[in-house]
Amino acid sequence: MPQSERHALVLGGGTMGVGIISMFLGGGWKVDVVSRSASTRDGLPAATARALRTMGKPEDISGLGTYATLEEAPWSKIDIVVETVTEDLPLKQKLFADMEKLSRPGVPLTSNSSSFPISEIGKGLATQDRMMGLHFFMPAHLIPLVEVVRSVHTDVALAEKVGAIMSELGKRPVQVKKDVIGFLGNRIQGALMREALWLIEEGVASPEDIDATVRLSFGFRYAAAGPITQKEHSGWDTTCAVAKIIWPDLSNADGPPPVLQRNVDQGRIGFKTKGGFFDWDDASIAKERARYERALSKCLEIFREEGIL
Repeated sequence: MPQSERHALVLGGGTMGVGIISMFLGGGWKVDVVSRSASTRDGLPAATARALRTMGKPEDISGLGTYATLEEAPWSKIDIVVETVTEDLPLKQKLFADMEKLSRPGVPLTSNSSSFPISEIGKGLATQDRMMGLHFFMPAHLIPLVEVVRSVHTDVALAEKVGAIMSELGKRPVQVKKDVIGFLGNRIQGALMREALWLIEEGVASPEDIDATVRLSFGFRYAAAGPITQKEHSGWDTTCAVAKIIWPDLSNADGPPPVLQRNVDQGRIGFKTKGGFFDWDDASIAKERARYERALSKCLEIFREEGIL
């Protein structure tokens, strides 16, 4: 089937939703979006056009349709569903139960949840074999990787088919074969973040110097090679020796450190409140977002030159 005749349904039109919508539209798909918020629906055309422009794609949103309820969507045409609503387990469970009734048999029903296992979201439903996680990273229209997460019920062939669709759309899918909390990216990222925040909490280094250390040392290398391949370069004997010395001293905290909890309690949560570890205003937020997107776009150029994408 030509991509121009393929339809995706995205539930939710927030920041993540816009990126996913733009990915499909940029790949020639038609996209139907369900959002209960009238203001979100009204703002989607402009937000999607901006994302397409950032992707270097034509700002063609003629294939975009919006609906207020699931029942209004053109289910007879839908080939894949991606749920991106707020992290509310009962809400997701209800949506998947409704989608199971409304969708054609065999259509993949996927969730962008970054915390709830797909086995919990689909618990008790009859067609859990077609349910899987499809976890994007923000901004979804620029970050190339997407995690295809299987539960014990997920049809492996269907998960691989969804991965193939993502590849056709310019993404690099990874198959997460077990429904573990956090999947791959967030588990690895979480380990790094726990140590980074512990170092700030203990006064070892400033937030600025933590960022510089990651970006300009091993983070810089990771754009060229992942952690496993990089150690193939440097030697696992060294890694093994270092692990015996450093790993016993790493943080093993089972919750957020006080420095993070204080920020949250004080409402200092980043761009949304114009303050986190750093202070922000409208101008500095716009400047940082533009810089961030430029940097991501440059990395994409490198990956495409290497044939990774």
